[in-house]
Amino acid sequence: MGKNDNVKDLNLIGTGTTVEGKIKSQGSIRIDGKLIGELVVSENAFLGESGQIEGTVNARNITIGGKVHGEVIAAEKLVFESKANVKGEIKAAKLIIEEGAVFDGTSVMTNEKPQQQKTPGQKT
Repeated sequence: MGKNDNVKDLNLIGTGTTVEGKIKSQGSIRIDGKLIGELVVSENAFLGESGQIEGTVNARNITIGGKVHGEVIAAEKLVFESKANVKGEIKAAKLIIEEGAVFDGTSVMTNEKPQQQKTPGQKT
């Protein structure tokens, strides 16, 4: 087995860490720190309660427990947990908002999956 055979790994940005720029992953990611920029994930993106994103999030499934200011694009399902605070534009095929979550912005929902950006090396 080669080093890149297991591309579905979980990546983590921990509490107290700030990343500026663009992150691309063929696997999944959990953010408990802060991202300023763009996140493009082929699988699942999870933003913990302490997590913050200023920018664009694009993934298959997205669960938000923290704060997002920007654009959120979920190819399949978008979940706002009870502590979520989202300001901006969202696009998703399925949307779940738990009691207590705050959303201020616009939403687009359709049975047609939003266009998900391809990560390098991803097969079409």
